[in-house]
Amino acid sequence: MTGLIADARAQVTRARQEAAEFRYKYGYEIPTDMLAKRVANINQVYTQHAAMRPLAMILIGYDDERGPQLFKCDPAGYYVGYKATAAGAKQQESLNHLEKKLKKDPSLSLEDTIELAINTLSSVLSADFKATEIEVGLVTRDDPKFRTLSVSEIDEHLQRIVEKD
Repeated sequence: MTGLIADARAQVTRARQEAAEFRYKYGYEIPTDMLAKRVANINQVYTQHAAMRPLAMILIGYDDERGPQLFKCDPAGYYVGYKATAAGAKQQESLNHLEKKLKKDPSLSLEDTIELAINTLSSVLSADFKATEIEVGLVTRDDPKFRTLSVSEIDEHLQRIVEKD
């Protein structure tokens, strides 16, 4: 999420409510693209009211039929799927870096994907990270529930990055 923390929590709560309502109504989990569409529609309505602040959201998930999915919803009600994306400060530089790296090899292993994310942050922000300074979120086919990597797991990836250079 981009924006204020309280607004982000409210938006996440609304997205969870939409997902729960879909599950109750249809008997199965909402596909990521359907949730992205619903969130984008809600965002578009929010832009019509002066009291509401604009919100942007990145949704990730795993669909049994379509595989891994990544969507970005913007305040105008536009949503689109990506293979990799970024949000916030230096977004365009991050997107350029990801596009350049993914042109070479669009299918990466889990470890290579995590290291690409860390490398992108490192190169765009011109900083070397310690394991305690970054947070990495993960969704996989084997474990479709969102989780964050521990400090020791991040440290292992940082060591692999250093060894590659």
